[in-house]
Amino acid sequence: MLGKLDILKEIKSYVIISLGTFLYCFSWVAFLIPHGVAGGGVTGIASIIYYATGFEISYTYLMVNVGLLIAGTMILGNAFGLKTIYAIFLASAMFRVLPEFAWITGFSDIPDTFINAILGGSISAVGISWIFNQGGSTGGTDIIALIVSKYREISLGKVFLYCDLLIVGSIYFLPDKGLQDVIYGYIQMVSFSYLLDVLITGSKQSVQILIFTSKYQEMADMVSTQLNRGVTALQSMGWHSKQEGKLLVVIARKQQLAEITQAIMEVDNRAFISVCSAMSVYGNGFETVKVRRKPHAEFKQIQEK
Repeated sequence: MLGKLDILKEIKSYVIISLGTFLYCFSWVAFLIPHGVAGGGVTGIASIIYYATGFEISYTYLMVNVGLLIAGTMILGNAFGLKTIYAIFLASAMFRVLPEFAWITGFSDIPDTFINAILGGSISAVGISWIFNQGGSTGGTDIIALIVSKYREISLGKVFLYCDLLIVGSIYFLPDKGLQDVIYGYIQMVSFSYLLDVLITGSKQSVQILIFTSKYQEMADMVSTQLNRGVTALQSMGWHSKQEGKLLVVIARKQQLAEITQAIMEVDNRAFISVCSAMSVYGNGFETVKVRRKPHAEFKQIQEK
């Protein structure tokens, strides 16, 4: 039985997915499709078919996603599948309905295709990030990206980039398209992939904080108990003063940095703090290593070579 808070949490999740789906479809209808820009994913495939034949994008989008949706549900779980089903059908409906609104199609009056490619890629990345953060997907290469990221330590943006290179490049073979259209498609794709990485991994970025203070014991207790962060004390010596002490090392999320530095100053306003970015942090409270171990026999063969 779901409690009241759980139900409200699920409702909030579906509301955010709906808003993200709207932004995603809006970016295509308002900026990309009117200017003949072919982005990546199933929507990119649907748009290329639309440019070549005039076949409705919403129908192609829905049909292509059915097979991928089944695979994604089997691998990633029922909860993911339900949210993805909702997003796919909602996106299909929006691709059909949004072109009927003049205030949306009015954005296509921007003449510069380059600007439209940037805007379309950026806005669609925002929408997709909202959907991903709620455990959903709009289908297509979204599902492929989430499956790959579940088993491999690779960013979602890179998976999109590899999958979409072929899709965008295929527009070159349409009769009324050329290299310029491929370039615009790649501009959209790169802006989408880059911003998606920033939005998805931004909340996971970590920092390493080095704290030099004479009040190291009080400082370590504060960080450990009040801020609930792990602390490592290393033996150190100030070369100028020749006094021995402890160097405190703290690993934390980037968004916690302001809170931690403020708390440090409250304990010792003369403390010296050094902060550097941590590319990847694995372990309790951070990321897990997603690597498949090779079978013993295969590993033995590699050693023998």
